[in-house]
Amino acid sequence: MVFFLNNSVLIVNSKQNIGDFFWFIHISSPLSLLSIKMDQEKALDILKAGRNVFLTGSAGTGKTHLLNNYITYLKRHKINVAITASTGIAATHMGGQTIHAWSGIGVKDDMNDTDLRNLKTKAYLLKKIDKAKVLIIDEISMLHRRQLDLINKVLKFLKKTDDAFGGLQVVLSGDFFQLPPVSQNEASKEKFCFMSDAWLDADFSICYLTKQYRQKNNSLHTILDQIRAQDVSDESRQLLWDSKNNKLTGEITKLYTHNVDVDRINQDHFDSIEGTARAFTAKMKGKKQLKEILAKSILADEIIKLKKGTKVMFVKNNFERGYVNGTLGEVIDFWNNEGTMLPIVQTKANKKIYAEPEVWAMEDEKGTEIASFNQIPLRLAWAITVHKSQGMTLDAAEVDLTHTFETGQGYVALSRLSDLEGLKLLGFNSTTMKVDPLAFKADKRFKELSHEGEIIFVEKELEAMRIQFILDTDGVLKAINLKKEKEKEPKQSKLSTYDKTYEMFMNGSTWEEIVKERDLTAQTILRHFLVIKKDHPETNFSRFNPDKKDIDKVQKAISKIDKEELIGSNGHVKLAPLYKELKGAMDYKTIELALLFCEY
Repeated sequence: MVFFLNNSVLIVNSKQNIGDFFWFIHISSPLSLLSIKMDQEKALDILKAGRNVFLTGSAGTGKTHLLNNYITYLKRHKINVAITASTGIAATHMGGQTIHAWSGIGVKDDMNDTDLRNLKTKAYLLKKIDKAKVLIIDEISMLHRRQLDLINKVLKFLKKTDDAFGGLQVVLSGDFFQLPPVSQNEASKEKFCFMSDAWLDADFSICYLTKQYRQKNNSLHTILDQIRAQDVSDESRQLLWDSKNNKLTGEITKLYTHNVDVDRINQDHFDSIEGTARAFTAKMKGKKQLKEILAKSILADEIIKLKKGTKVMFVKNNFERGYVNGTLGEVIDFWNNEGTMLPIVQTKANKKIYAEPEVWAMEDEKGTEIASFNQIPLRLAWAITVHKSQGMTLDAAEVDLTHTFETGQGYVALSRLSDLEGLKLLGFNSTTMKVDPLAFKADKRFKELSHEGEIIFVEKELEAMRIQFILDTDGVLKAINLKKEKEKEPKQSKLSTYDKTYEMFMNGSTWEEIVKERDLTAQTILRHFLVIKKDHPETNFSRFNPDKKDIDKVQKAISKIDKEELIGSNGHVKLAPLYKELKGAMDYKTIELALLFCEY
């Protein structure tokens, strides 16, 4: 039985309750009906044709790999692409940023006319959105329905068009069997983004990948398929029970469903480390009730104790400093910053990060800060929650699903691994093998649309659409050789991030606005200005209006320091000699501000 509703097609088995399927108009349209045996080559052809696409499939089917191939294709044809994800750690896998930061929506679920007009005052935001022709959003399952609607609303407003998402090609990627957006007492249909108006507006083509690349055709792959089908066999359950006897070697990650278990294990490990602990206490501002609300909404603790050898996880995004929410590492030492010893973290990628306090803030409707939380963005990480593991691929993991409380948690935890040999499952309960009922229906429907559809793009149509899309997006028809282009072009300046700050400053943004918009610390932005002073000596910084006495003190200190000691090999001023000469009477931020008005 087939119904046509608002240009959408709804296919219903006459034996089933028709009413149960009416919501599926959100995920079906004539051009969405593609072959269920979707391979990566076919999906890539559809992407190249410029269609809005929802790319899905079980964990390990190569969704991210396919997206990276498409991104390379776009760059070869000089088509500007915005690479984003719903979470920070997923964004780094794609080499992009969070969709919240890219679109300017932040943590908001809606914006009024004033909010939208305020976005138009942000030159850097307008520039990147104006340049974009393709928008990719990875890990779409964790983006709330209201947020996808808001992104659609913002892009329409800024692009001045009623076309879905401002006329951009939108590519969503993810698996709704993964964990859904965090929400309190909210029905599934109220949070999944496939229930949004934006989903219907965009008329997504569905590319459902089926070939496994992570688990191959092993026992774990079979178990995961059975969970997706909600038909787990007794044999599979026994295999999971037996995995508790596995002897794991190497670096083992411990996954738990509840923070209380994670905190207990982390504390036990921390206590076992010899050495002196350094405590870092958060600095909070605002009314008591607002501070309490803010403190509960973030992952950084009010007091965190660290020692050398502490396993940690960053809990805030800071692309400038090289970490995101979820970056793992180990404290290897401490460094002196304005008289305060702060941790040095070595990440799993062997990158050293000199950690500094970050600020989380709460604002009112006018954008005025009403509460703030300033703390080192770290937490202990010998154990992590299943929620935080989403997007990771683990070689070995000890997992406790005894207290699974949310559908999808078991599937996410188990799908982090490549095979059962790398799993030590301490226990599970009746909820572990369950997935969200609406996600189950939706996934089944996605497959049915692919399987039952007769409207399939033919190769000639796809090729014609591909060429037209390149022309429409101001790309080049003849693909360039990215490697040769890279050899021809000068190496990208390390000051590119400073150039962004400079651009915002020259467009009239205040120091505070730049700090807020770029999500960087005030001290980092000050360092940018020192580089700008060197590269653009004509820049007028008078609007910063520092204390004249501070400028005189720093200028006097400069005159007493040998130039070779003061100026680094990169031509930038070293702050340590000045701090030493001033005998700690002036903090680093004040010194940096004064330097903008000094001669050296």
